[in-house]
Amino acid sequence: MQEPHITDELIAAHGLNGDEYQRILDIIGRTPSFTELGIFSAMWNEHCSYKSSKKWLRTLPTTGPQVICGPGENAGVVDIGDGQAVVFKMESHNHPSYIEPYQGAATGVGGILRDVFTMGARPVAAMNSLSFGSPDHPKTKSLVHGVVAGVGGYGNCFGVPTVGGEVRFDPAYNGNCLVNAFAAGLADADKIFYSAASGVGMPVVYLGAKTGRDGVGGATMASAEFDDTIEEKRPTVQVGDPFTEKRLMEATLELMATGAVISIQDMGAAGLTCSAVEMGDKGDLGVRLDLEKVPVRETNMTAYEMMLSESQERMLMVLRPELEAQAKAVFDKWDLDFAIVGETIAEDRFIVQLNGETMADLPLKALSGNAPEYDRPWVATPPADPFTETLDIDPMEGLRALITSPNYGAKQWVYEQYDTQVMADTVRTPGLGAGVIRVHGTDKLLAFTSDVTPRYVMANPELGGMQAVAEAYRNLIAVGATPLATTDNLNFGNPEKPEIMGQLVGAIKGIGAACVALDMPIVSGNVSLYNETDGTGILPTPTIGAVGLIAHGDHIIAGQPNEGDYALLIGETTGHLGQSAILAEMLGRVEGDAPLVDFEAEKANAAFLQDNRAWINAATDLADGGLALAAFEMAESAGLGLTLDDADPAMLFGEDQARYLVACTFDAAEALMHHAHKAGVPVAMVGRFGGDTVTLGATSTPIATLSQLYRTTFEATLG
Repeated sequence: MQEPHITDELIAAHGLNGDEYQRILDIIGRTPSFTELGIFSAMWNEHCSYKSSKKWLRTLPTTGPQVICGPGENAGVVDIGDGQAVVFKMESHNHPSYIEPYQGAATGVGGILRDVFTMGARPVAAMNSLSFGSPDHPKTKSLVHGVVAGVGGYGNCFGVPTVGGEVRFDPAYNGNCLVNAFAAGLADADKIFYSAASGVGMPVVYLGAKTGRDGVGGATMASAEFDDTIEEKRPTVQVGDPFTEKRLMEATLELMATGAVISIQDMGAAGLTCSAVEMGDKGDLGVRLDLEKVPVRETNMTAYEMMLSESQERMLMVLRPELEAQAKAVFDKWDLDFAIVGETIAEDRFIVQLNGETMADLPLKALSGNAPEYDRPWVATPPADPFTETLDIDPMEGLRALITSPNYGAKQWVYEQYDTQVMADTVRTPGLGAGVIRVHGTDKLLAFTSDVTPRYVMANPELGGMQAVAEAYRNLIAVGATPLATTDNLNFGNPEKPEIMGQLVGAIKGIGAACVALDMPIVSGNVSLYNETDGTGILPTPTIGAVGLIAHGDHIIAGQPNEGDYALLIGETTGHLGQSAILAEMLGRVEGDAPLVDFEAEKANAAFLQDNRAWINAATDLADGGLALAAFEMAESAGLGLTLDDADPAMLFGEDQARYLVACTFDAAEALMHHAHKAGVPVAMVGRFGGDTVTLGATSTPIATLSQLYRTTFEATLG
């Protein structure tokens, strides 16, 4: 088939600017073929090369005694003792999910699961962080239904429990929803598999499902803004098959046990191109591919299509040749394709051939090492004016405004579509704080959480980045876990706009400072830029996924308040209302600065809570909605009423950081306050749990009435 002639329009359609195309000409000394242009486009787009963010990502803390493998591999690896490791990562599938919600979300889940089991880990938990437009926007309801069904459809069929996540709504996401998928798995710490190829003349093996035309150009599409041609991009969305992925996982883990695997890489963004180049680059080797040997499910596929297809459920491996028959037998047993499609070579070349014709012959290192790297101009977000007004609202009406918002109403309509109990190790399901699972066959537990408050990041990117990490830290502390490490998913608009680039820079600075202070290094992550439609960007949304370890099951804090328990507030409350949920939901105002983050207070208050966990029946951190929402959620989950003594809206709804609410008996409350005084930690008795009404100051409402509102709002609005 005749390849198209390279034109300016074709170059632009591949997401390359004039300078980048000139760089290609300088590297190869000639006009690229159409296939070569596609390969450069795939490797040099934002989604694969991180060309706008790499400079700043290097500033993040990525090491620590607990870290076995930091960023750069398919997923991060962290030691959890006893020769075991937890392997985890979070990644976006934003653009595909807006175009085709079900398949976009489903293949996002599939891709992150492959990242985990490619490292040799069996997936044990999943989470997702979802951001949608205004609930009354005409597209929002269909996006919510499609994305939630896609997440559940893939994860449930694959057989991994979804144990946590978040769902938010804001008009800023009207034209660009966010779907961030997280997965974690368990592996033996001395049996982690990496992607660096080694050895010359080693077979390069294609594993899994057949290659089709779905997803061709997906990574390039994910590195561009949307406009009114969005429907034309539908063919760039991949199609997932969770049952094939389940077989692929079992076959891969079985294959790894044979000793046949030298290196292995998931075929994710940019498919065969990115996986082959990354394996060669990390191993300082070249790669030659024979595309006629690639298993395909469609006829007359071109080299361009095969190299850029993002068909799902595929892996690429470098194999020990003496174990080829044994390896092939494993994949035959699982009814999956196993094909030797090339070999490693000593020369720094990436050679792609089809039926004996060379379709691409490029310097391999240049595809990754010489990718453009930009120090984009940026301007800091202007300082926000502090919010200093006195809030004159009825506290009960304020609470109603929060619990009848889809942002803060109960999300059981979402998480009940997910299998939360498969594998039978889930200890704490979604709905209230961090999710917790048992480490099967041990006394250990793992806790997982996903957090960010985009309003804060918009107002103050550095403080907002800090707060996202601090909230993840508190969510782990509140269930009794020791925070181990984090993964980040940095979702922003167009980095070519200095103010957007400034948001990214500020957020990374804040995240880095918090990760250092709270000893939660970043071990993996993803950057998703160009989340814009017709020039309108999303709220800056740097999602933080965090993992913590509970050394023994007895140390978990997972109870509920009991009738008559006292409500104690750990941490200092000044009544910070800037960028608060109550302003946004009740008054429609997005004003003020993000709350301050005091790392010393975070650590001191966390240590106090954990040191005194024996006195505590239940605990939660305080975040959006402040004391009133946290106390209501805690009481409602136990079917109890609640009395909060202070009627000041700033005290009830303020969003000061480094705070926890705990429930305990009167004797325990006295002991906690005594210990707090000695430790210099602020602790105050703020109310009681019990009865059948919620009382805020002088106003009371039956808990049954409020619970009905809280439990039905989301489904009534979006279900």
